[in-house]
Amino acid sequence: MRKVEVVDLNAWFGSNQVLHGISMNAEPGSVTAIIGPSGCGKSTLIRCLNRMHEEVRGARVDGKVLFDGVDIYGSDIDPSAVRRKIGMVFQRPNPFPTMSVLDNTIAGLRLANGRLSKADALAKAEAALRAAGLWDEVKDALDRPGARLSGGQQQRLCIARALAVEPEVLLLDEPASALDPISTLRIEELVTELKDRYTIVIVTHNMQQAARVSDWTTFMLFGEVVEFGPTEKIFTTPDDKRTEDYVTGRFG
Repeated sequence: MRKVEVVDLNAWFGSNQVLHGISMNAEPGSVTAIIGPSGCGKSTLIRCLNRMHEEVRGARVDGKVLFDGVDIYGSDIDPSAVRRKIGMVFQRPNPFPTMSVLDNTIAGLRLANGRLSKADALAKAEAALRAAGLWDEVKDALDRPGARLSGGQQQRLCIARALAVEPEVLLLDEPASALDPISTLRIEELVTELKDRYTIVIVTHNMQQAARVSDWTTFMLFGEVVEFGPTEKIFTTPDDKRTEDYVTGRFG
């Protein structure tokens, strides 16, 4: 597990600056939630943590994101290597529709490592699917298309795909927003289970979810960090009136 430190981070889409001087940390063995109203920059921030932001045409970043003390935006850093160590799961489940459950799970691993023996592929897939809490549900249907799983299972399949390449940080961008309440609860339980092995950052619009699963919370507004601190403090005795208004539902 590694610590992620964001230091004075700014981000743009073309000439439009969307992040302003962001500073926050994600501690090893903990869950850091990023909360705030729609359009405040939450998803942009999390995409900057593994250099996904720059994949958008015209997007750019300055400032630092330190992964174990090394700036991932350094001139000698390979973005692909960053994304293997800092994995990401997106808002909507996105299994590859033509691939089986097994092939979906190890898709990133094959991309990174080339050919795998059948035995290695199965062993790696089983380990990742177990870590994602999905193995018992799919072990007899590994050849079934991943897109035929339920929405909640598809999202856990995407988490397994991210875990298969053995990252040290896991980024989750509203991973339960498209799921039913039962699937949402399973994702939350999984996040709690995984934090013992990974540094986790989760974007969520659900205040109750943030309070349940996170140890640290970053509250954002208009592309800036209003307040960052222990989740219990943010939700009970925040320092900033804007934080209090948001977490109590007075705006947002």
